[in-house]
Amino acid sequence: MRQERQPFELVIFDCDGVLIDSEALASRIDAEELTRIGYPTSYSDVVLRFTGLSSATMRKMIEEDWGRPLPSDFDAVVQSRIKESYRTELQAISGIDVLLRQLPLRRCVASSSAPEKLRLGLELTGLWSHFDPDVFSSVMVKVGKPAPDLFLFAAGQMGVEPARCVVVEDSIAGVRAGVAAGMTVIGFTAGGHCLEDHGERLLSAGATVIAQSAKELTPMLSVKTLSSVIG
Repeated sequence: MRQERQPFELVIFDCDGVLIDSEALASRIDAEELTRIGYPTSYSDVVLRFTGLSSATMRKMIEEDWGRPLPSDFDAVVQSRIKESYRTELQAISGIDVLLRQLPLRRCVASSSAPEKLRLGLELTGLWSHFDPDVFSSVMVKVGKPAPDLFLFAAGQMGVEPARCVVVEDSIAGVRAGVAAGMTVIGFTAGGHCLEDHGERLLSAGATVIAQSAKELTPMLSVKTLSSVIG
């Protein structure tokens, strides 16, 4: 754990499970569709194995494990169902809009989701205006989370050194990506998908501290020194 004082300039938010409560919706649909095609998978399996990863990475992992390709229309079917659920069920994480309106630091989004899915989710929940145009997707880099590429790309686009960035992440892959990028990472467990031991697993992956709600996260982001965050 680093102890030097380092002022923050930029907060990099993951989207799914941090800004919008979408991971539970997507994980349920992924589990249902995988089971339907003959790869039996539970909701908790999807949460534990794939949260924070891009759909391409998830597909590769499944095909390697299953020993056969997924149906050619699998991604299209899943994304269509997810978009439908967004329009009928999606909610912002409780309190996140208030946090963003009060946040004194610059902010951006860096997510494994595709750009159009990011925009849809943020617009439907009224959060798009807090970030537009600073919304970055893993399709913009060669390697997604848990590699550091996306976070480094976002910091570069925003003109901020990695050491002056704080990442808010709900996934192990995202925490590892932030740590690998040389950033301070706050683990966030307010999403409906977070299991009982989720905070402990994020700490084990390298998160500096855990926030269980937007209310807990707010004071962590109101200070500008690393020592304050970990103190």
